[in-house]
Amino acid sequence: MVLAGKVAHQLMFVIVWLARIWLPHSNDDRIDPVICFRFMQPVKTFLISLMNTWNSSCFQRHLKECWCSHSHQTLNFLPRDKLMHSKDEITRDWLPRYTGTEVGDFGDNILLTNFDIYLRKFAERFGSSIQGEGGPMQTCTNYEGLTIVNFGIGSANAATIMDLLSACQPRGVLFLGKCGGLKRSTEIGRFILPIAAIRGEGTSDDYLPPEVPALPSFKLHKFVSDTLIQYEQEYRTGVIYTTNRRVWEWDRAFHKRLTRLSVIGIDMETATLFIVGHANKISRGALLLVSDMPLMPDGIKTQEMDRQVSAKFVDLHLEMGIRAMTEIGEKGEEIKHFGY
Repeated sequence: MVLAGKVAHQLMFVIVWLARIWLPHSNDDRIDPVICFRFMQPVKTFLISLMNTWNSSCFQRHLKECWCSHSHQTLNFLPRDKLMHSKDEITRDWLPRYTGTEVGDFGDNILLTNFDIYLRKFAERFGSSIQGEGGPMQTCTNYEGLTIVNFGIGSANAATIMDLLSACQPRGVLFLGKCGGLKRSTEIGRFILPIAAIRGEGTSDDYLPPEVPALPSFKLHKFVSDTLIQYEQEYRTGVIYTTNRRVWEWDRAFHKRLTRLSVIGIDMETATLFIVGHANKISRGALLLVSDMPLMPDGIKTQEMDRQVSAKFVDLHLEMGIRAMTEIGEKGEEIKHFGY
């Protein structure tokens, strides 16, 4: 028994020693996990073969114990001072990884979009470079310290960006999104300033109980409302329904549910942004552009309809978002939303 234990420990010591010599290290003495995995897999296969050859239950037990205790810890994928334990440590590391932008390079106020055209028009307007191209999310920051982030589509991405933005604690975040209009008064080209959103997506349930309403920050929406009035826009207010379902337009039962709920629009992100923003103590709002009317005859969005909406209304949508968030920065007013 003693011999079997010694052999197992010595064998694992040699494997770890060889790994530290042969495997390339980074500047902070980190072994690349992918390379390490490729190294350990054949080692594991060899050890299984060895256990089968040496038919000793004691040796097999000792070898398994050594493998479990050494294979992950001793190879030390990350040095001790680089291990991440808190949410802040994780988000400060992940925000640059997801966006290609360092935490300190984000502006105090943030515009969110899930369409590339908004990001590119913003970059062209201010002559600013786009960061994170080729990655999951892209950003662009102007000379006034306003950052726009293209985070992609859907509630999971919405939750991710609001979690990651907690690393830089922006003063305010405004979502420039598109939605389907569900009332005759919310026709294509209208803007909606939602007073609340119904949490039909499910993602927000991982952050706060279902009873907690998804609300924007009142003072941020006040700035946006003033901007809409400056641009002489007859905007709409009401409740948005947020869903995870992208292809639902054919479902008549779902149509009836939306009608019973008396919502004025439907999208895939707003409720999630509001709830996760609240959970992270981030002031947030949304200005939505009605891009289709899926409950009406011939109202379901087509490629051609989407092109026409973008050509007619995206410039104005972006312009008003920039104006509202820039004025917030210039006036320097506190817009922090009190907890509820």
